[in-house]
Amino acid sequence: MSIIGLSLTITFQIATRKSRKTNPTVLLVSVCMCLLIFTLLFMLGVDNPHKQLEIPEIQEDNVLPPSDTHTERDRGPCTAVAVLLQYFLLGTFTWNTLYATHVFLMVRNSLATSPSHFTAYTVAIGWGLPAVVVALTLGISYRVDDPLGYRQEQFCWLAALDPKENFDFKLPMFWGFLIPVAFMLIFNTVVLVCFVVTTGKTNPHLTSTRHTSMKKKFLSSFSLAVVLGLSWVLGYLLLITHDQTMYTILNISFCVLTTTQGLQIFILFTARTAIVKKMMADALKSVSSVGIPLHTRKFSLWRGKRREKVESYTQLDTSANTLTL
Repeated sequence: MSIIGLSLTITFQIATRKSRKTNPTVLLVSVCMCLLIFTLLFMLGVDNPHKQLEIPEIQEDNVLPPSDTHTERDRGPCTAVAVLLQYFLLGTFTWNTLYATHVFLMVRNSLATSPSHFTAYTVAIGWGLPAVVVALTLGISYRVDDPLGYRQEQFCWLAALDPKENFDFKLPMFWGFLIPVAFMLIFNTVVLVCFVVTTGKTNPHLTSTRHTSMKKKFLSSFSLAVVLGLSWVLGYLLLITHDQTMYTILNISFCVLTTTQGLQIFILFTARTAIVKKMMADALKSVSSVGIPLHTRKFSLWRGKRREKVESYTQLDTSANTLTL
């Protein structure tokens, strides 16, 4: 559902970009692109088909091994998938933060359009910053003869646990992903709070009725929270939660909210737009205006004593009539 929603959102945003001059099309499309590619990669390639979890066969020769742990040389595909997953997931959060920056500038400076050269800066940062982080992570932790310093063996994602299955802060999962994403989520949360406060006080479009005003405020804030990826905050709470019941609740909530993020973006940023609503209304009107005949009646023209059939057509009716001249 998220893949379909993200694909439709990207298509809609690009096709209607000229009619939405105030909407940050580049930002939202980039968020959806990164999230879509990450989701596809995760579904199709996260499992390592060449994992070596079995204990290697004992050699006949009594040779002292160089280490008490056995590590296979890297075969390539799994590491490549891990690199792409890290890049596009970091890219998603980077574009989320750039979207938050755009909202912050709009709210603080009351601007109707983005500042000059803002798009060029966002493109450079949005696609460049994740590449820098991934390159540093690979350069520090990856070795061909020891790929498990960078990724895990069970599935193609960043290494996080030591040989005793304890979380290791020295591995790239912590400093190559959790730390940079944490800073981005903190900034996004601050922007959301500023948006909620400012919108609640000064937004002139939310003054029709109290009920409608509160509904629009909530939808605006919720839409921003979705596109900023704030549901990933639950993932950090999972790391520090020790109560089993709370852990289960947070785990289920995290899985549901993050895996349906693409669907939420589609509903909030595509399905609810005036253009889509008008298209749906026109489609429903055209469908409801089509008449399906249940009965038929024939019309004939009479001229004097000679009967000449001039026209015959079907009409919804239960009786037969004849026109005479």
